[in-house]
Amino acid sequence: MIQSGLNRVFIARLAGTPVFDPNGDQVGKVRDVVVTLRANNQPPRVLGLAVEVPPRRRIFVPITRVTAIDNGTVVITGLLNMRRFEQRSTETLVLAEILDQTVKIVQADQNFAANEKVVIEDVAMEMAKTSDWFLEKVHVMKRGTGFRRRGASATVAWSEISGINVAEGNQGTSNLLSTFTNLKAADLAHAIHSLTLKRRAEVARALDDERLADVLQEMDENDRVELLAELDRERAADVIGEMEPDDAADLLREVGKDKAKALLDLMEPEDAEDVARLMKYEDYSAGGMMTTEPIVLTADSTVAEALAFIRQAEIAPGLASQVYVCRQPLETPTGKFVGVVHFQKLLREPPATLLGTIVDKEAVTLQPNADINTVSSMLASYNLLSMPVVDENDRLIGVVTVDDVLDHLLPENWRHKEDIRVK
Repeated sequence: MIQSGLNRVFIARLAGTPVFDPNGDQVGKVRDVVVTLRANNQPPRVLGLAVEVPPRRRIFVPITRVTAIDNGTVVITGLLNMRRFEQRSTETLVLAEILDQTVKIVQADQNFAANEKVVIEDVAMEMAKTSDWFLEKVHVMKRGTGFRRRGASATVAWSEISGINVAEGNQGTSNLLSTFTNLKAADLAHAIHSLTLKRRAEVARALDDERLADVLQEMDENDRVELLAELDRERAADVIGEMEPDDAADLLREVGKDKAKALLDLMEPEDAEDVARLMKYEDYSAGGMMTTEPIVLTADSTVAEALAFIRQAEIAPGLASQVYVCRQPLETPTGKFVGVVHFQKLLREPPATLLGTIVDKEAVTLQPNADINTVSSMLASYNLLSMPVVDENDRLIGVVTVDDVLDHLLPENWRHKEDIRVK
């Protein structure tokens, strides 16, 4: 997530900008910004940067790895995937493919007439409340009519232009995707299930990695294994890397050991490590069902800080039900597990209260080898939405949520049941 004060970045100015790691060492230069175009003239979503590293090799850096863009520099975090960047059919390069395109103004304003042709000079990306980045603004210019004369120019919203070229072969899929735009991941998974395998594969290739990962998590075993087989291995590895670690581990268990190992080798090292750790446990055990990314804070963190984490839109309800207090390090496996603080307790305490003064140190815990019957009975007995899983050294290694258990208890084809009776 980009942390700098800039909330709008004009992309033409990024060309050639040096890229630094957290230690201040230059790793390369920005050569382009990778986006995915969306249906109904919605602002394209920014996927990442094409960065040139020595010797003249272009790699892809996800936008989620960019921590700052400021003062003519870009700072990134995490390990670099040195695989050569290969543009996919669903991806568009802003500098190479969007700049200098001739487009039309949709509606007349003080600068342009309706349907007037203008040229794109620059594009600005802006961060949304979800922390995703989109191409929201376009700086356009109309051609001058005299020798060496420039026409009028202005910055307009992306929705105010039309005519961006899209590969013709993707039009059918784009039209189909436009009907899916506002669907939740579970509903989109259900809609895809009704398509032919060929059509499913086309939709999967057109979705960005994060959206496809969300959809795969909502599919049953057969559907997602079948769909994953339609992707090339590099793309499949990228998508699995966007999934929740427990869901990714479940999926890799389903594809076979050899293919699972090959996909793990292609994943970002940090993502692969989390998933491989989960795959060591039995599928129907606490260790096999848990997620490795709960909300973990120290005893000297405040109630305000805990609530700030809980209110993040991307945190699942089960994980937002309580925060886990541990000693450093805070990434699983953590330091010594101290206890939990339920979100209702957080709501009743002053914002400056330290978690160490209100933590429940008697919270029940699970061992990673606990079977699903033990896990489900303990969740029910203590009326909990989630429970911590600790190892023999009393370190927090993950959290099991109610939805993790339900996914394993319900029949395999429950997602396709049309009739649900409520008594």
